[in-house]
Amino acid sequence: MLNNIGISGLLIILMLALILFGPSKLPQLGRAFGDTLREFRTSTKEMVDDVEKSIETSDRDKQS
Repeated sequence: MLNNIGISGLLIILMLALILFGPSKLPQLGRAFGDTLREFRTSTKEMVDDVEKSIETSDRDKQS
């Protein structure tokens, strides 16, 4: 989906964000987006680790 945007589309989106939110709010929005993305990655990694751990436990139980 994002592969089809291109440079001109990205510039249009950035200009619209600047007009809608103003220059003082953009850094706050960017920071909030970064924090949200970081938290999502952490949660996803924890979920994957839990699933892998349960699979390993299941495999050990089957071998016993």
